[in-house]
Amino acid sequence: MARRFNNIAFVASPTPDAQAALQALEQRYPNVAPESADVIVALGGDGLMLQTLHRHMGAAKPIYGMNKGTVGFLMNDFLEEDLFERLENAERSVMHPLLMVAWDVRGVAHTARAINEVSMLRQTYQAAKLRVSVDSRVRIPELIADGILVATPAGSTAYNLSVGGPILPLNAPLLALTPISAFRPRRWRGALLPDYAKIEIEVLEAENRPVSAVADHTEFRHISRVHVSRDRSVDLVMLHDPGHSLDERILREQFGY
Repeated sequence: MARRFNNIAFVASPTPDAQAALQALEQRYPNVAPESADVIVALGGDGLMLQTLHRHMGAAKPIYGMNKGTVGFLMNDFLEEDLFERLENAERSVMHPLLMVAWDVRGVAHTARAINEVSMLRQTYQAAKLRVSVDSRVRIPELIADGILVATPAGSTAYNLSVGGPILPLNAPLLALTPISAFRPRRWRGALLPDYAKIEIEVLEAENRPVSAVADHTEFRHISRVHVSRDRSVDLVMLHDPGHSLDERILREQFGY
């Protein structure tokens, strides 16, 4: 029976462990350029997986990660043997990134996409003052906080979780809107929004209280307002071993293991 994946492109982080794993796999399996590959195998941690997904965004090329990093939430266990069989049996997870359009104080627009989250962060010792709107309706006239973020289900276990946001199942049609160290309103802990929502965050007193906008690892500084929405035109495909899907990992996180 014909295989789904015949041509593999390996990418690896620069750490000694990841580079040693790359050499071991290249001795066993042909390594082709990513443009010619049916699948990309990423060797490293979650940071490398995010970089690889960003680098090949729009190609809908499946990424299979093997953990040679630290946390490895998005990765499979590393094994040299039976790679083609593992790829054939792997389960697909398809995600859509967030599209961020951020305008700086000069009126220049900047665009970036995020797989985990879009965050707005204060740049100085002063708290940010933000106005939050959802689908053109103001929901919070003035949020005083270190910042705010919009997280996808895949990103809900990352920065969002560390600032007290909820964990979302991967297939949940939701986005988490979570404040970062909110001062006012005191009791606001965030909101769950439908993933078709259009979110706008305006920076109040942008000159005196500068704010940056970050889409995963892409940062723009001195921002005046941001629009965030789900970009359904882009498919991001990850492969996971049976029993180790992102759905299962997110469920495990909710039970603390």
